[in-house]
Amino acid sequence: MDLALLHPLYEHCGPWASVYVDTSRHAEDTPHALHLTAQAMARELSEQGADDATCRAVESAVEDLRHSPDPHGRALFARAGAVVLDPHLARPPQGGSRAEWAPLPRVAPLLDLAGEDPVAIVAYVDRKGADFELRSALGRQEAGAVVGRQWPIHRTSSVDWSERHFQLKVENTWEHNAAEIADALSVCQEETRADLLVLVGDERERREVHERLPKRLRGRVVEAPHGTGSRLLDEDVERIRADHVRRRLEAELDRFRAARTPDAEGRAGAVEGVPALVEAARERRLEELLIRPDGSDVHREVWIGEDPDQLAVRRTDLEILGEQHSWPARADDALIRSAVATDASALSLAPVAAAAEEDVPVGGLGAILRWK
Repeated sequence: MDLALLHPLYEHCGPWASVYVDTSRHAEDTPHALHLTAQAMARELSEQGADDATCRAVESAVEDLRHSPDPHGRALFARAGAVVLDPHLARPPQGGSRAEWAPLPRVAPLLDLAGEDPVAIVAYVDRKGADFELRSALGRQEAGAVVGRQWPIHRTSSVDWSERHFQLKVENTWEHNAAEIADALSVCQEETRADLLVLVGDERERREVHERLPKRLRGRVVEAPHGTGSRLLDEDVERIRADHVRRRLEAELDRFRAARTPDAEGRAGAVEGVPALVEAARERRLEELLIRPDGSDVHREVWIGEDPDQLAVRRTDLEILGEQHSWPARADDALIRSAVATDASALSLAPVAAAAEEDVPVGGLGAILRWK
């Protein structure tokens, strides 16, 4: 996950209200259900010690969702009577809506609920051009079209010289249109920063467009085995997007496994377990955090100071470092705060954890380092 969007959460000290709202239920009584949810979230926060102003801000923000509920849900992070950040969720929060009041914002669930949500451009290709759709967990939208040369586009079965000459023009028309589609698709990808390009159409037409795409994009391409004119169902797109996420996570896990093997001098390029991760975070060496949400260490208590690199396994360790103020926090949220401060990234291993049961970071927390 690109953690840049979380920067506003660490410009001020806590405590923070973190609320995950499930808006996936769409029915006639949805507005009333969200009204009840707004009251329940404010009540939960108040019972945990949140100030009245922050409780009211959260209640009002959840109430506002009644007018345009998201497909899946929304996260709300508030402090001092104001909602600071309210990202959309790519999937509903497990177990329904919930609220938490803590020294740090409860951001770790975002890795699953909003992190790996690849955006796909679906290109419906034929000999005359292509239509583009932008698809994500939030739905679909039109993303443009390409109209190529319209004549000639069909072959004949004659072997006469003039007909062979005509067929050559047909080939040239196909090639021209494929190049036009590839150029437009490249521009669309740059503008939307899409993670995936899905080509739908006859095999030959898909292949000709694929071959004309810039090399930088070819690794993002998936060819869908559907005939010309067919539209991909939502479940088709979801399968393609999920496969992309799994491949990316498996690649990062492989990189982690290779990096944690010590070199000839006994130094490793990856670490796992809370003590080693805390040390690496203090030294600003985190490049990418890998978190398995059900790991035994993710909710382990660590101690934090006001600055992101002020964290320790024990409170006395912070005192030795000269930190006068400290608070207990979850290990996963504390490490994510450190990662945000150093422009590192973070991934949830949940989609591949079952298949990689024996070879994931110890305790569910690991990191690839910037330097050994």
